[in-house]
Amino acid sequence: MTPSARRRREVVRMQAAELFAQQVKPPEVARQLRVSLKSAYQWQQLWRQGGADELLSRGPGGSRCRLSPRCLEKLTRYLEQGPAAHGWTEDQVWTAARVATLIGRKFHVSYSVSGATRLMHRLGFSPQVPARRVAERDEQAVAAWKEATWTEVKEPGRPAGATSASKTRQASPGSRHEDARGAGAA
Repeated sequence: MTPSARRRREVVRMQAAELFAQQVKPPEVARQLRVSLKSAYQWQQLWRQGGADELLSRGPGGSRCRLSPRCLEKLTRYLEQGPAAHGWTEDQVWTAARVATLIGRKFHVSYSVSGATRLMHRLGFSPQVPARRVAERDEQAVAAWKEATWTEVKEPGRPAGATSASKTRQASPGSRHEDARGAGAA
C-alpha cells in the first residue's frame, strides 16, 4: 500500500471516530464514508475499546523482514555482482529460487521462493525465468533436421472437406413431426 493510500485510510478512520462520538450508527458511518458495513462495525468496536487512538494505524501488515538493513545492503551488492559470482555460471539470470538459496548461504536465513520474490521486488530487482535451451544447441543441424527428417516423420493431416465445422445440422421446419418440440412455433 502506498503512503498516500495509508494516509487516506487514516483520515477515514479518524472521521469514523468523530461520527461515533456523535452517536452515529455504523450503517450511516459506512454510507457517509463509503466503506463496508463490516469495517464500520469493526471500527466502532475498536473505538469503544480505546477511543480514536485505537483506530490509528499500527504500520504495514504482514511479517517483518528477517534480514536487517545491513544484510539487505549486502544482499543488494551480491545481486548486483550477478549469479556467476556466486556459482551459477550456466546463465546470468537471478531466479527467485537462486536468491532464496543465496540468502540461506550468506545469511543463514530460510526464505521461500515467493518470499524471495517479494524481497527482490522490494530491493528493485525482478526474478527472471531462464530460457530452457541447451547451451550446445546447433541451430544449423536443427534446421537441416526439420527440412529432411521432419517432413518424412510427420503424419499427413485430414483432407480439407472431410469434416464439418458444425456439431449438429438443424432440420428444416417442414420436416418436423407435429408432436416434436417446437413444432407449434413453426
